[in-house]
Amino acid sequence: MTTHAQGPDEDAAEPAPHVVPIRIYLGTWAALLALTGVTVGASYVDFGAANLWIALLIATAKAALVALIFMHLLRDARFHAIIFLSSLVFLAIFIGFTLFDTQNRGRAEPVERTHPADVRQPFAPRP
Repeated sequence: MTTHAQGPDEDAAEPAPHVVPIRIYLGTWAALLALTGVTVGASYVDFGAANLWIALLIATAKAALVALIFMHLLRDARFHAIIFLSSLVFLAIFIGFTLFDTQNRGRAEPVERTHPADVRQPFAPRP
């Protein structure tokens, strides 16, 4: 009788791969194509200040589909989903701070129009 020492990992179950039916992949592909069409269609319509938010919403929906299906987060451990969602929260914070900056650009231009700065003496008091 031959015996061998069992390692600590031999009793642990092997991780099973996430087997997803081909129809799910094809449905995801069709949804991504449809959302790409929505993206192109939305680019031709002027929604005013909502243009950026609509583009971000569509891009978020496409990214969520890719993460859930192709990255297998839908059937993976919840810990991985929490890590992914926390990265999205930080991304939203960074984009939010960037939008605060870009939404307020040009506010100083009316002041500069009436009291232009002298390039030769930028720190001189203005008239």
